Amino acid sequence: MTDNTVYLQPAFILTQRQYRETSLIIDVLTRDYGRIPVLAKGVRKVKSKTAGLLQPFIPLTISYSDKTELKILTNVEVTEPLINLEGATLYCGFYINELISRFLHQYDPHPEVFMYYKNCITNLLDTANIEATLRIFELDLMEAVGYGLQLDYDLFNDKTITPLAHYHFDIEQGPIEANDGTVSGKTLMAMKSRNLIDSEILYETKILMRKVITTFLNGKPLKSRAVISQIMHHLEK
Repeated sequence: MTDNTVYLQPAFILTQRQYRETSLIIDVLTRDYGRIPVLAKGVRKVKSKTAGLLQPFIPLTISYSDKTELKILTNVEVTEPLINLEGATLYCGFYINELISRFLHQYDPHPEVFMYYKNCITNLLDTANIEATLRIFELDLMEAVGYGLQLDYDLFNDKTITPLAHYHFDIEQGPIEANDGTVSGKTLMAMKSRNLIDSEILYETKILMRKVITTFLNGKPLKSRAVISQIMHHLEK
């Protein structure tokens, strides 16, 4: 970063909204500077080719002026092959964009989250493993922003998790062994290792992560989740 300008920063567009007659304000996830607001001046003019690049899920490098809180876009380039999400995977992409927007504060650098995000949208192309891809991203994001889960130790009973036992899950304390527990030790161990391989593990992980995310969002619903649930339900028929 020199002369109040950031050059060729790897980035993905999360959201965009129209600004005045010809411009856009875009919410951008950058590798080294976190999530930032950027003003793209004049990109909605008829002859502008830039607006077509400022879309979600396109790997970009951007340059921008950093003189004010609202950055000013000076250049944008596509440097890698496009990630072509469509159908259910497209809505899943919007879901992880919403998670990033809700959990990652502006100007809070998390290079690891950038890589988790890039890996996630790439892995969504493997439509046979969409559920596992989403759950792994959720787990990695929660850990990166300070909401990591205790998955491998029962603090209440002072012993390690065992695969055949069942547990209640307290978000603050972690798993507590109980005969009527709703999550198995096998699932908790799979979540810890990010090895989500069978339908029972995926189902229990989904229910648990839904509870975790809802709790940390103070019950405020995710708009994209309802859409994805409808799509996935339709695909399972």
